[in-house]
Amino acid sequence: MAEEKQTQANTKARMDYLYQEIPRLNQAYYDEDAPLVTDAEYDALLRELQQLEATNPQWRQADSPTQRVGGSRLAKFAPVQHQAPLLSLANTFSGEELREFAQRCEKLAEQPLSYVLEPKIDGLTIALTYENGRLVQAATRGDGLVGENVLENVRTIAGLPKQLTDFQGRLLVRGEVYMPKQAFAELNEQREADGETVFANPRNAAAGSLRQLDAAVTASRRLAVWLYDILLLEGAEWPQTHQQALAWLQKQGLPVIPEVFAGDIEAVVAQLAPWQEKRHRLDFDIDGLVLKVDNEQVRAQLGNTAKAPRAAIAYKFPAEAVETIVLDIQVGVGRTGVLTPLAVLEPVWVAGSQISKATLHNEDNVAAKDIRIGDRVLLHKAGDVIPEIIKALPEKRTGQERVFVMPHNCPECGTPAKRPEGEAAWRCPNRQCPARVREGLEHFVSRQAMYIEGLGPQLLNQLLAAGKIKNAADIFQLTMDDLLPLERMGQKSAQNVLDAIDKARTRPLGALLAALGIPYVGSRAGRLLAANFPSLQLLTAASKEDLLAVADIGEIIAESVVNWFADPDNQQLLAGLQAGGVQPQAEVVADKPTEGPFAGKVVVLTGTLPNLTRSEAKAKLEAAGAKVTGSVSRKTDYVLAGAEAGSKLAKAQELGIAVIDEAAMLQMLS
Repeated sequence: MAEEKQTQANTKARMDYLYQEIPRLNQAYYDEDAPLVTDAEYDALLRELQQLEATNPQWRQADSPTQRVGGSRLAKFAPVQHQAPLLSLANTFSGEELREFAQRCEKLAEQPLSYVLEPKIDGLTIALTYENGRLVQAATRGDGLVGENVLENVRTIAGLPKQLTDFQGRLLVRGEVYMPKQAFAELNEQREADGETVFANPRNAAAGSLRQLDAAVTASRRLAVWLYDILLLEGAEWPQTHQQALAWLQKQGLPVIPEVFAGDIEAVVAQLAPWQEKRHRLDFDIDGLVLKVDNEQVRAQLGNTAKAPRAAIAYKFPAEAVETIVLDIQVGVGRTGVLTPLAVLEPVWVAGSQISKATLHNEDNVAAKDIRIGDRVLLHKAGDVIPEIIKALPEKRTGQERVFVMPHNCPECGTPAKRPEGEAAWRCPNRQCPARVREGLEHFVSRQAMYIEGLGPQLLNQLLAAGKIKNAADIFQLTMDDLLPLERMGQKSAQNVLDAIDKARTRPLGALLAALGIPYVGSRAGRLLAANFPSLQLLTAASKEDLLAVADIGEIIAESVVNWFADPDNQQLLAGLQAGGVQPQAEVVADKPTEGPFAGKVVVLTGTLPNLTRSEAKAKLEAAGAKVTGSVSRKTDYVLAGAEAGSKLAKAQELGIAVIDEAAMLQMLS
């Protein structure tokens, strides 16, 4: 009897703990965009509470987190009362649980059913309202009943129409705002270089970007959106199936969820295993799949529980975190001087590739996660892109582990490092630091900047060691005699490098600005500046007020640009570039045309083009009114394919999508 009472007391104590812990985790995830645990750990806690409530209903709290949506509304945004509740989904973790879900649906519907399976975007839920065909409201989910008005920020999302194609009634549609993987990786790279805290994953990056008080900041973050559910439709007949609903939304010009599969439950379950690998090929992050009854009338009949619809359910992928050992923690120096700790790991396979290193970002992150040299740790890929240590496993320590101490001198040149107030990073202030010079040159010649093909890290290191170059301007003074003595460099290879250098002399001005390493100026800001100040001379003479007059250029960028061009060392660099024959082309940003072969078309780039860089091709297509995306779907109009095109080309051929090469694109543009 006493033992039974103790067991009950333990159960009650565990439930009380979960009633406090899960809301705390919800607040960190939904409201602060700073998750404290992995999705798998959170799901396990919520599932445990559900099971405890089922067997101990006498202790279930009326406001249990198992019965409500996790988020809340932030006070800095105006409240929006949702016209239709934005419910969350119940979770499943196996094909058998999906079969059980289908059995329940078919029993309630009293008929066999067809289902649709679609990716579960790991982003921020949004509800959009169109009236008379015009976008008039955009609201986050909040607690499911009241959300936040983020209309001005949502208006900055490329590819989301402010006006529907021909529908003039009233539409309320639900979707997910997300950050593409490449944009996430570039944003974190920029934040790390600027000494700012990096985002944990694309979901948190998207949430933090959408909840900016300055819409210009949101616009700079390259957000995207997929829409997947009609919540309200007045002025048109409601589609009969979910597939028809998606087709209708797409006809109105709205970006709808791609990769939708339809079939009976067995056909759907057979898709789970292929999706486990397929997810890594998407350009957006997903944390599972969503199964829905296809028949819209049946979905309405089945209705909802207090928290979730009965006609839809989520399937969560098995966690892909793996265990490995931190062999060492090394400190690298980036082009802006930021000192970054890097974990050297016992090699391990995760999400399709072998990982032996993972950035630890800064000393605060190492301390917060208490990561020590010799620790066993859990590793995953944030956004299926960036290797990240989730947490250390202190329970597996042997006592031989060593606490990491951040060096306060540059490990490359020995200069005392500085940590500016309010920043997370230590920096080496020495501009001539070998690491800063090397990293800066690697960035300068990279695809995202001047794209000097063939001039990679190994060749740059040889040129630096031989004293042939000291800065970016020296690259344009290189001769055949400088290159031929280098290791593995023959006449043809040397000529190819010189040809690539010559080609870079007339790259667009925006590419040069992104290459120079001006703090806070990446590819997008470079193009904006170049479009408004079409020469280096005009940009050098521009005042802070002149720069602030450019849309999407804020105080931080404007001040950074003015300071950079006023610096004597940078002026000397620009003079050296001019002496080397660098004459960047002016860029013109015009309104997107409404007519022409690419106006309003969706284009995907794949492979290496013979003459243009991917960035140059993308710029030409966007100037012609195209939307350039990263993944092939049924809504793709053209695939521009170059050499060594891979799975995107294969999928385009499978779907019957038009495939063009560079020559065909240029002919169409002309």
